[in-house]
Amino acid sequence: MSEFDALGKKIIGLMDLTSLNDDDTNAVIEQLCERANNPIAATAAVCVAPAFVHIAKQALDKQGLTAINVATVVNFPAGNPHIDQAVAETHAAIAAGADEIDLVYPYRAALAGDFAIGKLMVVAVKAACKGKAILKVILETGELKQAELIRQISADVIEAGADFIKTSTGKVEVNATLEAARVMLQEIKKHGGRVGFKAAGGIRTLEQADAYLELAEQICGRSWVTPQHFRFGASGLLDDVMRHCGDSSIHSISSGY
Repeated sequence: MSEFDALGKKIIGLMDLTSLNDDDTNAVIEQLCERANNPIAATAAVCVAPAFVHIAKQALDKQGLTAINVATVVNFPAGNPHIDQAVAETHAAIAAGADEIDLVYPYRAALAGDFAIGKLMVVAVKAACKGKAILKVILETGELKQAELIRQISADVIEAGADFIKTSTGKVEVNATLEAARVMLQEIKKHGGRVGFKAAGGIRTLEQADAYLELAEQICGRSWVTPQHFRFGASGLLDDVMRHCGDSSIHSISSGY
């Protein structure tokens, strides 16, 4: 196996293959699920809008791909401060078959100085997920901007029960950055490395993905970087990885990620 093939296999195995477009259809999601099982490696998950959770679940089951999780988003993309709504969306998503919930933290409230609502939301959504789904919390680091604010919210979210902390929705001007990832990974390490990290938003090349892998390995250790602790939220990234691995048969679906 070549160096590119080994790296490509690792990256794909850490990927939440994503489509969160307003014009998604059943056919688009079914194609996404077909791409999740490709000649190099299967992805860790597919991430789709709540309305398509059952479609993704059915498509994966039909292919016998029960090891690939179905993730979806709640409180997305605005990050509103309405806890009851986020909890209701979570219950509905899990009932439809979601294995993983990506919750948008109410970052605008935090920017206005209210950190309590975010902690309460994570606690409430975690309770809804308990024993049923993994909870990833999207901080929207490109809007938070300041390293100390990202650090504080990372700590709050970890302590409130998140299973992963995630950079971005992919729907704002600035999404994942290595600077924000460093702060988040340092906070994860400070809390014992028990929480995972997901880089999402604008990661489209193997070279970009490798930089995040190297950073995670540097801070948390090589053995920590597994699908249980590290994910990429992406769609276009798969195409570049396949190109480097010598397979151009997988065609892109632009996801906004």
